[in-house]
Amino acid sequence: QQSNVTSYNATTVAIITLETFAGMWINAFLVSVLCIAWFKKKTLNSNEKILLLLGCCRFCSLCFSWIYSFLSKIYPYCLYVHHTLQLLQGAYSFFNCSNFWVSACLCVFYCIKIANFRNRFFIYLKVNIDRMVLWLLLASVIFSLVLGILVYNILDEAVCKNLNFTCQGRFWKATIRTEEHLYPIHFLTGFVYTTSFMAVIFSAVFLLFSLWRHKRKMQTNSMNSLSVDAHVRAMKSILSFFIMYSINFMSLILTLIYSTKYKNHVLFLVYLIQHAFPGVHSLILIFSNPKLEKTLLRVLSCVKCKVCMR
Repeated sequence: QQSNVTSYNATTVAIITLETFAGMWINAFLVSVLCIAWFKKKTLNSNEKILLLLGCCRFCSLCFSWIYSFLSKIYPYCLYVHHTLQLLQGAYSFFNCSNFWVSACLCVFYCIKIANFRNRFFIYLKVNIDRMVLWLLLASVIFSLVLGILVYNILDEAVCKNLNFTCQGRFWKATIRTEEHLYPIHFLTGFVYTTSFMAVIFSAVFLLFSLWRHKRKMQTNSMNSLSVDAHVRAMKSILSFFIMYSINFMSLILTLIYSTKYKNHVLFLVYLIQHAFPGVHSLILIFSNPKLEKTLLRVLSCVKCKVCMR
């Protein structure tokens, strides 16, 4: 039985490692291209600012998630070193929360920038959205930082209350099951997922309604418009994110249900989904942007040529 557990852990770590490093490479590419463009142009538009922060958050989130998965599966006693577990979970919560909030900001930005409504409040948002982007991103980071600190404090308090201090204060010996302090963290995580998910849903609904009205108006006036293409491109990006977000949201629900029941096969599926999401969605964003797509294809063609020459 011990050998089966060891092989299962090794397989899990190997698959998660492949997904993580693929996602980190994709997001590192996104960040590198945008930083080079920032250096050349000395400025970035609002969409590029959101993508830059999103790529950084996803890269760091994948990095801390992989470290925690590796230690928990291969060297679990390393997590008993004082503050190791708290720091890893706090940092991961900060970057993961930033990931979801910045993603929601991206969807809202697409909706406000492209959708057409005559409402005064919507017109005000459309005119001022570029100036509001930095404040939205700053608010997302601050809120994520607060959540990361709360997760750190919850874990640290649970450790101080429920674990015995041994080995001259450097190591912890577990004396309580983890589910007793997981519920506040699950509640905070669920709040972040739910609120950002609602923002994505409303953005998709408003943009879809705007596209329907615009197409009906075009058919009535027998006119062609380039804004339909913009609607469709934004709709594809938001819908792809909505589908992936829904799958990821379901994985959170499964985590809440099975994290205390030792359902290895369910948690394995959850790990696969959560580690694949940041890389796959960033790849979709790259291919929905013509400049990023051309750069990626050029890089891949250069890599392919070098491999063939060897």
